Amino acid sequence: MCQHQPQCPSADAVDREAAALVAFHPEQGWGLLCNGVVIFDDTGDLLPDGRIVPVHRCVYGWAA
Repeated sequence: MCQHQPQCPSADAVDREAAALVAFHPEQGWGLLCNGVVIFDDTGDLLPDGRIVPVHRCVYGWAA
């Protein structure tokens, strides 16, 4: 549960990636957000319930 004030967006929120970063492993290409979402360098996400959010932003100038 998020202890930040104001509280971070939930994993189901549209702005879920605005949650606070609680673990970051750039050498492995991922980070963990306060709401349980794992974010990846390629802009894909893994939600706490196991759902996958595919790449959803431009990476290196190419539209995904």
